[in-house]
Amino acid sequence: MIQRSTTYFIADLHIGAKYITDPRDHERRVVDFLRSIKDDAKTLYLMGDVLDYWFEYKKVVPRGYIRFFGALAELADAGVEIIWFVGNHDIWLFDYLRDEIGLKVVDGVEIREIDGKRFFLSHGDGVGRIRSGFRFIRSLFRNRFCQWLFSGIHPRWTVGFAHSWSAHSRGKGSDARFQGEKEPQIEFARGYLAEHPDIDFFIFGHRHIARDYPLDDHTRLVMLGDCFKQFTYATFDGKELKLSSFADNDKSKQVNQPKN
Repeated sequence: MIQRSTTYFIADLHIGAKYITDPRDHERRVVDFLRSIKDDAKTLYLMGDVLDYWFEYKKVVPRGYIRFFGALAELADAGVEIIWFVGNHDIWLFDYLRDEIGLKVVDGVEIREIDGKRFFLSHGDGVGRIRSGFRFIRSLFRNRFCQWLFSGIHPRWTVGFAHSWSAHSRGKGSDARFQGEKEPQIEFARGYLAEHPDIDFFIFGHRHIARDYPLDDHTRLVMLGDCFKQFTYATFDGKELKLSSFADNDKSKQVNQPKN
């Protein structure tokens, strides 16, 4: 009997993004990684922006992603629990993948106890300081009436527009740098920790920065980086939380970086 002992966290795969040079090769590398964890993963957390764009219609399925979805189905069929946190790119994820694959969809924040440790889990786009423009767009995209209106536009117009917008936004935000104590996610975590000191780990995506940051002697914050340039992810085996990369010849290696 397979002994599953490891929890995996990955974020910001942006599968299907037009700014990725070879989208098919990118999807293949992700699929190879997912298949490599099949025998030891007990839970896989997809921490948002897994797809660069997704809109879920009632009667049709958007084109693409078939190998990736197949790999997820293989994991689910093998007994791996899969939990998908929606991000700001795959925000319109409703019930199709939940019902077809058997995964859980989470929109927002979830506190989970994993092997005796308490984890604060979120994609990260809704915590800390949020620009007013982004806050407005975020609320607009989550509005049910606006979603209904959008669903009435033919995909020949919406898909191309969404990918172009994503590429434009990526170009504007490509110079993101770690801001230390001024990081919005770190500021948020410190405030939350002051009122909830039982949190052991904060896990966020969104920023495309890979960082393992100690908040105090007890609590750490992990920013997951991305899975299209850095190919970073985190693992927890019940004792140790590690931030690693499978970018080097598709072989996993631990990310060594300063803690502050």
